[in-house]
Amino acid sequence: MAQSVTQTAQHTFRQGYLVNDGILESSMIGKLKQSYPSEPIEDLRARYEKDGYLFMKGLLPRSDVLGCREAYFRFLSPSGVLQPNSAAVDGIFDPDNKSVNYPSIGAGPFGREQINPGSFASLAEKAHIEDFYLEFSRHPALRYFVSGLKGWGNNTKLLPRSLLRNNTPHNNAIGVHYDQSFLRYGEPTSVTAWVPIGDISRQGGGLIYLEGSDTLGRTLEDAFNKKAREGGMSEEERINAFNKNMMSNGFLELGPIKFLQDNGGGRWLLTEYEAGDIVFHKPRMVRICETEMKPC
Repeated sequence: MAQSVTQTAQHTFRQGYLVNDGILESSMIGKLKQSYPSEPIEDLRARYEKDGYLFMKGLLPRSDVLGCREAYFRFLSPSGVLQPNSAAVDGIFDPDNKSVNYPSIGAGPFGREQINPGSFASLAEKAHIEDFYLEFSRHPALRYFVSGLKGWGNNTKLLPRSLLRNNTPHNNAIGVHYDQSFLRYGEPTSVTAWVPIGDISRQGGGLIYLEGSDTLGRTLEDAFNKKAREGGMSEEERINAFNKNMMSNGFLELGPIKFLQDNGGGRWLLTEYEAGDIVFHKPRMVRICETEMKPC
C-alpha cells in the first residue's frame, strides 16, 4: 500500500532498502530514469527500446488516480484493514492488525483461512471486477500513449488481464519475475503499464527494475523453453507459468539479492512515485517490489 504524500522527496542513496531476503546496499541500487509526456515520441520510443522501460511522469490526471485509490480502499474497508477514523484515500494500515490476515496480493497463494467471505484477500480479489477498477484500467490515456509509442494506432488492444497488486506491512513483497512467463500463450510483443495508485516513497513498497534486464529475461525464457522441450513437456505444460520448471508462484526467485548473486550481479533501479506516474515496460524486464516499511 502506498504512502500518501504531496511532493516527491529527492534523496541520495545513503541507506539500504528492505527486500524479501535482506537489505539492498548502495552498490546494488540505482535510480529509474524519468521521462515526460512533453518529449518527442521518437525519443521516448528509442529510450524504451534501449532501456526496456519508460518511467513517465504525470501521464495520468492525479485526480483520476486518487479517485480510484479512494474507491479501492472504501471497498476493502469492511475487512478492517484500515486504521479507524482515517481517510480511505490515505490507505493507512491499522497497526493493531495481524499482518497474516492481510496478505499482499500477488506475492503468493493464499491459505484457506485467508479467503473467507468478507476477508481482505477475498475483497482484494473481487476488486478486479468492480466498476471503479475496470474503468480506471481502461483509462484512454493509457491506450493513447501506447498506440503512439509502438505505432499500433487503432490496432492497440487492451489484454483482458491485469493485477491489482498491493503490499501490506510485514509481509513478503512480490518476488523476482517478468511478465512473459505469464503470457506465453502469445508473442513477447506486449507492453505492460504499471500504475502506482497513489504516492509511494522509496521505502513504500514500489516496483523496482533490474537494470538492462530485457536481455537477461530473454536468456532465461529461452532456457526455460529449452528445458521444457528437452523434458518432454506438452505445449500446454510449457506455456504454463506454474510448470515444474518454475517456482510454485511463477516467480524466478523470492529474494532479489540471491537473484543478483546467481545471475552475475547488477543494480536494482528504484525511485519514488507520484499519483499520475506510469512505468511502461517490456514483457521480459525483470522486477520486484520492495518490502512495505510504512503503515500506509
